[in-house]
Amino acid sequence: WRSVVCSARRRWPWSCRWRSTSRSTAPSSRSRRRGRPPAARYRPNNLLQGLEKLGEGQLSAPEDVYVDAAAGGTLYTATRDGWLQRMHPNGSWEQWRFVGGTGLLGIAPSADGSVLVCDADKGLLRVEEGRVTILASTVEGSTIRFADEAIEASDGTVYFSDASTRFGFDRWFHAYVESQPTGRLLKYDPRTGKASVALDNLSFANGVALSRDEAFVIVCETGRFKCTRLWLKGDKTGQAETFVGDLPGSPDNIQLAPDGSFWIALIQRSPWLDLVMRWTFTKRVVASFPALLDAVHATGKGAMVAQVSEDGEVLRVLDDTEGKVINFITSVTEFNGDLFFGSLATNFVGKLSLAKVAQAQGQAAASS
Repeated sequence: WRSVVCSARRRWPWSCRWRSTSRSTAPSSRSRRRGRPPAARYRPNNLLQGLEKLGEGQLSAPEDVYVDAAAGGTLYTATRDGWLQRMHPNGSWEQWRFVGGTGLLGIAPSADGSVLVCDADKGLLRVEEGRVTILASTVEGSTIRFADEAIEASDGTVYFSDASTRFGFDRWFHAYVESQPTGRLLKYDPRTGKASVALDNLSFANGVALSRDEAFVIVCETGRFKCTRLWLKGDKTGQAETFVGDLPGSPDNIQLAPDGSFWIALIQRSPWLDLVMRWTFTKRVVASFPALLDAVHATGKGAMVAQVSEDGEVLRVLDDTEGKVINFITSVTEFNGDLFFGSLATNFVGKLSLAKVAQAQGQAAASS
């Protein structure tokens, strides 16, 4: 360990000093010292262990999911083997469109019936019957290196994230551990066919969601354990601020719920990850040695999601602390009283009844 530390110091002599990364989205002084907020007030409940597994064995790392209400509740997901797959209301699965590659991440419905896809390697895509179109692979002269998640506004504008300008999807954990502010929230204008930078200096820009009235857009900063809000309307138009912090895990994807709240998938913390994320120096050491990086990554075996109000208040947290049924949840969406979960570590999509959750929570409250 001493040789590792000395090697890292020679390589990055400046890394022992914390450096501010952004004026508008920098973490608090407490976060700077400790890397992430305490989560003591979130008591484990293992309610995610009651979920049902959909399409088990048929899906390869379904990172994101959404449900098309207009199609009667057809569920879409993108898988690691390059397919867009969908589950029909009768429960049957279909390999709908082959896009190719191994970096299909966020997906979102478009008003014209097509599907917006973030391909980490190619950029923002539109997938429709018989055709795949690249909408944006560059922005303002720079390559979109890590397209991650997208959402379409009512006027056709697409907001999507570029997680890192330094690392691609094949080195996503490097980007996460280093937590440098190289992520961006991008904006695609269908009228001009061009993308622009809506917000930069983000630490692993990840999930993206619009508020119910589209007054603001939220982007998850996985590396800062918070979500940032960019105002699109009103007196604060153009201003960025923290939407929610003090999360018990790193936010991945975020989805608007029917009641105007948001569901956020969280990368669950572990003691080793807490230690690494505490200082810039330890982040750089671990990111430099693949064996250490793999060891730290392997410690996070749980799953967690949070529901947050439209005012940024954490309403509830659901988890599977040991990952007995599901781990590494990367997306969660609500439809008709059920939650659906995507994960890069499973071969199925999870489904959980919110009525079942409420019943279990009521029983727990009565017995306490």
